[in-house]
Amino acid sequence: MISLPSLHLFGTATPTGEAFRQLTLTAHPVCHLHTYSRHSSVFTDRADFINPEAFMPAGEPGAMAIWISFGPIWLLAPFLEHLARHHPERLAGLRGLVACSSSSAITKRFAANSFDRELVARLTSAEDQLLATCRRLDVPCRILRPTLIYGQAGPYVDRNLSRLLALLRRLPLVPLPADTGLRQPIHASQLAAMTLHLAEQLAGLGWDPPLPERIAVGGDITLSYAQMISALQQAQPLGDPARRCRLLPIPNRLFFLLAAPLLLLSPKAFEALLRMGANMSGFTSAHQLLGSEPQPFPVLPLT
Repeated sequence: MISLPSLHLFGTATPTGEAFRQLTLTAHPVCHLHTYSRHSSVFTDRADFINPEAFMPAGEPGAMAIWISFGPIWLLAPFLEHLARHHPERLAGLRGLVACSSSSAITKRFAANSFDRELVARLTSAEDQLLATCRRLDVPCRILRPTLIYGQAGPYVDRNLSRLLALLRRLPLVPLPADTGLRQPIHASQLAAMTLHLAEQLAGLGWDPPLPERIAVGGDITLSYAQMISALQQAQPLGDPARRCRLLPIPNRLFFLLAAPLLLLSPKAFEALLRMGANMSGFTSAHQLLGSEPQPFPVLPLT
C-alpha cells in the first residue's frame, strides 16, 4: 500500500468532498487527513478562500502535504496565489495539488448567453492562475474537469440529477426532444476515487507524464439524455412517484419551437434546453484512469 503524506481537504461539505473523506479513511486509515471549511468545528479546521490571511495549515509546520480541493476553483486560485506571495512559509510542505474545476470550461465555450461565457472565462482564468502559481512553487498540479456530478455521500446530495428526480416526482409527464445528446454522468464517489488515485500517484510514483495538467473526466457509461433520465427512474424503489412520470418524446424542431418564448425570459435557461440535443461526452472515464471495471449507471446512492 502506498503511504500517503498528510492530505489537506478543502470543500469537505460537498458530496465529492465527503466521498473522498470516507474513501481515504477506509483506504489509508493511518493517513493524516485534515479537513477544512469556512466555519471551524470539532471535526474541521477553518479555511476561508476569501480570507487567506487567516489561514494556517493544520498539522506539523513544514510537514509534507498534498492539497485536495473540491471548492470553487475561482476562489482557490487567488487564495493559493496570495499565500505564495505573502506567506510562502505556510506552503513549505506542499508537494502536490489536485483541484476540481468543471467540464463547463469546455462544453460552454461557445455559449450565446453572457452568463455561461462569463463562467467559462472565470473557470479558465482560475485554472491558468492556479497552474502558474504551482509552477512557480515547483509543485505538481492536476486539474480535474468533471461532467455532471451526481449522487449522495453522507448528508450531501448533488444539485444536478437530484433536481431532475424531484421534477420527475412532481410531474405526471415530462416532454423531451426525440433526439437527445450524449451524457457521461459521474458519481461523486467515482470522482473521489479518481482524485485519491492522483494523490496516491503523486505520493508513490510521481505524476504520470502522459496525463495532461487539465483532465476532463466522466463516468464509465455514455448514454443519451433521455436514456439517462429513464435509468434514473428505473433505479428508484417500486412505488416512487418518479417511476410513474411519463417521458414524452417530441420532434426536436417542434420541441425547441415550443421552448422559444423562454429565450425572452431567460436566455440561459433556453440554452440549457438546447444543450439537451448536444453531445457532452468523450471524457476520460473513471475506470480508464483507475484501471478498474466499469460501473453501471446510476451508481448508488442517489438521494
